[in-house]
Amino acid sequence: MNVHAPALAKAHSFDEQTLAFAADVIDDLSQHPKRLSPKYFYDAAGSELFEQITRLPEYYPTRTELGILRDRGCAISAFVPDGSALVEFGAGATTKVRLLLNECAVGAYVPVDISGDFLQAQADALRQDFPTLDVHPVTADFTAPFALPEAVSAMPKIGFFPGSTLGNFEPHEACAFLRSARNILGQGAQMVIGVDLEKDERVLYAAYNDKAGVTARFNLNVLQRINRELGGNFDLSAFIHRAIYNRDRHRIEMHLISRKAQTVRVLGRSFAFRAGESIHTENSYKYSLERFTALARGAGWTPRHCWTDAAAMFSVHALEASD
Repeated sequence: MNVHAPALAKAHSFDEQTLAFAADVIDDLSQHPKRLSPKYFYDAAGSELFEQITRLPEYYPTRTELGILRDRGCAISAFVPDGSALVEFGAGATTKVRLLLNECAVGAYVPVDISGDFLQAQADALRQDFPTLDVHPVTADFTAPFALPEAVSAMPKIGFFPGSTLGNFEPHEACAFLRSARNILGQGAQMVIGVDLEKDERVLYAAYNDKAGVTARFNLNVLQRINRELGGNFDLSAFIHRAIYNRDRHRIEMHLISRKAQTVRVLGRSFAFRAGESIHTENSYKYSLERFTALARGAGWTPRHCWTDAAAMFSVHALEASD
């Protein structure tokens, strides 16, 4: 448990998820430099904003991955055992998994996401469109160990981790996640995972600094969530969104920059900001095929196949748990 959690639990009537959120925010804003975890982007408002991002003309990952899943769906489905439980880590919207479900004869679908209300709404919609499919949503932080529903315990397991979410992890965290997923899925597990690839920096910059400002609103929403759920007093107009490409570390970095010297209070704690000071909210690492293959092998997975689009913008990988 986070070192601040016992005191927060005593002082506030928080549920378990809000308690974890509060403890992480206090710890992260106490760091130098300040930071916030990107997993807290995805409350109901953040999830909706991200869905808007995926439809922006500058944001290539979603439409490119959807194209791969659509065009190579038959080949990808060959890696999904009939009657298996398809476990989606960080499920969010069901747009991508529907392409797999249309091609595969899975026995059950287990979407796992930290945003419980959004998760339940998506699960209900999926049940309507796939009435014979057993859907077992799990509200959990997919980056930490969690238990799969008893109803799927006897089924073969295949993980599904689309999008560029793996890039949000530091490389050692990505390795830890892949190891954790392997343990959760169990013996004989398989995995279908999306990985964003290195490309022209101008394409990357545009994708995270869209002209409509949706990514900026998405980034700032985490401050709004702190205000709403933790009684913070962030002035959103006093912070600006900034995304840059760090060439040496192969990653996009997202920041919230303080426009002025100011002090913000959260749960009775004060956090001072200098003018120009950053809250580092997210990284999005971009991989070469070789670097991702090495990462997967180091985490206990054997790469079986890889599919990319014609321009090699994005990749989808089939992995199998190593013996």
